[in-house]
Amino acid sequence: MESHLENLTIGAFAKAAGVHVETIRFYQRKSLLVEPKRPYGSIRRYGAADVARVKFVKAAQRLGFSLDEIGELLRLEDGTHCSEAAGLATPRLADVRARLDDLMRMEQVLSKLVNECSAHDGHVSCPLIDALHGG
Repeated sequence: MESHLENLTIGAFAKAAGVHVETIRFYQRKSLLVEPKRPYGSIRRYGAADVARVKFVKAAQRLGFSLDEIGELLRLEDGTHCSEAAGLATPRLADVRARLDDLMRMEQVLSKLVNECSAHDGHVSCPLIDALHGG
């Protein structure tokens, strides 16, 4: 990474990683990020590797991994444990597919109800509202 991402204060580190300082501290408490040693009489400094690690955690969260699962992925990050990483990802993939199925069913029902509302005459109860009331 670029040299301007070395020797960062926690505030500059958080900004470079696109998170809040509290997120950095939270990840440290969860052992997802190492808290650097404080040189005598000085403040802790972070570098490009730390920024990359936080971005990895955020990317994994966006894919639906829990913090515990992310911790496990970080332990496998040398790239030689691909089957183990895939084993962690397989349940996430199943979850995403189940959510997509649910969303498709929701889309079909809502589409049908919206179309019924559009064709509705106005003298009878609204099909959408009626369906939500259990009609």
